[in-house]
Amino acid sequence: MAIKSLSIRIDEEMLDKLHVVADYEGRSANSEILILIRNEIERYEEKHGEIEIKKSKK
Repeated sequence: MAIKSLSIRIDEEMLDKLHVVADYEGRSANSEILILIRNEIERYEEKHGEIEIKKSKK
């Protein structure tokens, strides 16, 4: 699995709060975001079924 980079825009207060949550959980902000995204995908798939990703031709 390739690791891709994603840039987001986030207001300062939300970023500060994210750092508090991540620190509390003993994680980096990046790791916390990945966990939040993974959890949301799992919730979506529980409701709507597995997301199928079409593989692109190289």
